[in-house]
Amino acid sequence: MTIPLFEINPDLDRADLQRRYREHGRVKVRDVLTERTANVIRDILERQVPWGFAWQASEHAPQRMTSDQLAAMPMTRRQEIAQVLQRAAGKGDYAFRFNSFAMVEAYLAQANPGSPMDLLVEHLNDRPFLDLVREVTGIPTLFKADAQATLYAGGDFLGLHNDSQVADGWRVAYVLNFAREWKPDWGGYLNFFDDQGDIIEGWRPRFNALNLFAVPQPHNVGYVPPFAPVGRFAITGWVRDR
Repeated sequence: MTIPLFEINPDLDRADLQRRYREHGRVKVRDVLTERTANVIRDILERQVPWGFAWQASEHAPQRMTSDQLAAMPMTRRQEIAQVLQRAAGKGDYAFRFNSFAMVEAYLAQANPGSPMDLLVEHLNDRPFLDLVREVTGIPTLFKADAQATLYAGGDFLGLHNDSQVADGWRVAYVLNFAREWKPDWGGYLNFFDDQGDIIEGWRPRFNALNLFAVPQPHNVGYVPPFAPVGRFAITGWVRDR
């Protein structure tokens, strides 16, 4: 039997999801995919993705390295980047670091045509997923989705920011989670903040859960401590109206 790569759970209570999104500007969609397809995607992320590395620190522009570039990087350069990140985060400047695979860029470059990651890009831009996001958010003009695969391991984090690129058509941010049995002490929560800097809601990485939230709103991904196991897999991006 052939297992579909991407299949929306037909039993979602979309009316309730829409109500909660309208009330809070964000919503967690548990069991968003059928279990069999969620397991397939998790396996792909764990075994087939050529993970690179993404980082930014203070005045340094965002950097993204491919898996080949990362493998060729001297240890001295790795240490230098780590020190730059530590200084920036220690000062409270915006910074991030995590393992990354640029799905849309790879798709457009035809780096591996017909690969599972390419097919996932197509599914994220097909009607079943986009219709779900349109219905839940009440934004009928959404028409395309960015996508990158992310893997947070020990030492990784995403600093406080608000995704303010509304002029670029960013309307809804999404995180499609594939972390299994993630423990609270392992960090990596998606946190939302009020204007006083207090966390008003924190979402644990959960297997087969879709996080949707309107942008801009202040949020971060909490620091993952060194003892956390590798496994906070996700596909993330923005759904756009232009």
